[in-house]
Amino acid sequence: MPTYIALLSWTDQGAQNYKDTAKRAETFGSALQQLGAKLLSIYWTIGPYDVVAVVEAPDDETATAALMQLGGVGSVRSTTLRAFGREEVERIIAKAAG
Repeated sequence: MPTYIALLSWTDQGAQNYKDTAKRAETFGSALQQLGAKLLSIYWTIGPYDVVAVVEAPDDETATAALMQLGGVGSVRSTTLRAFGREEVERIIAKAAG
């Protein structure tokens, strides 16, 4: 399944409710499962992003729907990256090399 890295920044609402962040992460994991995706790992970070989540989803549409749901709650804004594993990038390089 494709992997996505979500860089999450707390909104004012999310920062005010920082004590609920672990519970919100659990809820996000459950919501992903309902969509057929999976929360592989989550990290709380110092720097320009407050949380980094690594997610597996069957396709871009599912990943986007999950992150739209997350953003709709109002606690975070996301920047999402599609990540490629070693085997995937080797296939990409083979295609590029002709």
